[in-house]
Amino acid sequence: MPFSADCLAELNLLTQFSSTSTQEGIKVHAHTAAPETVQAAENLFDKGLISQKDGGYLTPLGAEAVDLTQKLQSILQGG
Repeated sequence: MPFSADCLAELNLLTQFSSTSTQEGIKVHAHTAAPETVQAAENLFDKGLISQKDGGYLTPLGAEAVDLTQKLQSILQGG
């Protein structure tokens, strides 16, 4: 089954979080961000991966997801 557009947007947003610090968050500005990015942030919040609907900080589950996302990205990029 291929990744859905929503899933890809969520993965792309996860890659923007720092994997080395839980004290670094992001903010998704609804008036300037792409609609799919705004929706991705809301989806990640609903899934318990980030602390706020517009970004915030990673939860412990979110930190694990970022780590796995980075590993998958590295594998797919050949290194």
